[in-house]
Amino acid sequence: MPLIDRRRLLLASAGLIGFAATRPAFGAVQPQFSDVVAAARQYPQLRTVLVDRGGTMVLSETLSGPAPERAVNVKSVSKTILATLVGIAIDRGHLKGVDEPIAPHFRDKLPKSPDPRLERVTVGHLLAMRSGLERTSGANYGRWTASTDWVRFALGRPFVDEPGGRMLYSTGNSHVLGALLVRRTDRTLLQLAREWLGEPLGITISPWPRDPQGLYFGGNDMTLSPEALLRFARMTLAGGEFEGRRVVSKAWIDAAFVPQARSPHTGHAYGYGWFQMGPADRPVHYGWGYGGQMVYVVPHLGLSVVITSDPASPSGRTGYVRDLHALLAEEIIPAVTASAG
Repeated sequence: MPLIDRRRLLLASAGLIGFAATRPAFGAVQPQFSDVVAAARQYPQLRTVLVDRGGTMVLSETLSGPAPERAVNVKSVSKTILATLVGIAIDRGHLKGVDEPIAPHFRDKLPKSPDPRLERVTVGHLLAMRSGLERTSGANYGRWTASTDWVRFALGRPFVDEPGGRMLYSTGNSHVLGALLVRRTDRTLLQLAREWLGEPLGITISPWPRDPQGLYFGGNDMTLSPEALLRFARMTLAGGEFEGRRVVSKAWIDAAFVPQARSPHTGHAYGYGWFQMGPADRPVHYGWGYGGQMVYVVPHLGLSVVITSDPASPSGRTGYVRDLHALLAEEIIPAVTASAG
């Protein structure tokens, strides 16, 4: 099968042209999904593709790496999961809402002579990557994770924009949010993830790396199986419910999908932990982790898709993430709609 044409790929990435929980038996691929599998095999770093429509898994294909029930590093999809934990904390009254300032909770972590703009940074600013603080991702990531106090370092960055300004993707924002959840609940982030998501979704959440203070990494390096991630996607698609049980409020899911900023790298909108692409009346929401760890939610088709990839290979600057968007738009969605028809 020839490589997906780059011009069509870019169009699909921007506008998603072509849009018109039972696991399949091992080794069985429905005929309409054979092209999906063939296209996926073009990418050596792609490991697993799971596709669910309406609560039924219509494709489970592992091309390399561990089986789909085995935990893998989901990288920055952790930010999408963390945003849901923030929503649950708001639902339960641990946080007042997205407009709550964060500075009062971190007086011991602020610089000695803090920039007064820190008083204006809110929970929502951190969720939407609009704190205005210098990024701790990209070129600054190594220096941040090598620091002795990740929260203090993140809150001590100089302002390069106003709070509520442009999107500045920064894992430090998410880590501060994780620390805030710990302070407001007196529970570890692992305990919260297991109680608030693991138990109602019926999934296993293993410990993941921690910072020098012992705080679980907020926004990176969580380990979940692709099948567990698919359950998370199904819950999100269902407006916060999973198999008849309320996990997070529908109001939070709706709010998380509302565009708050736009990525300077992809041009896609960003809400609270979720990117968005496609036309406004048929949006596709997605979480994206380094290397091509992807979770897609397509509301108008009732579709949830999880793709995992080699976590050591970049996906942004190489164009691989656009390949995955095209795989969704040009192969997976047509196959799903054909099977439904």
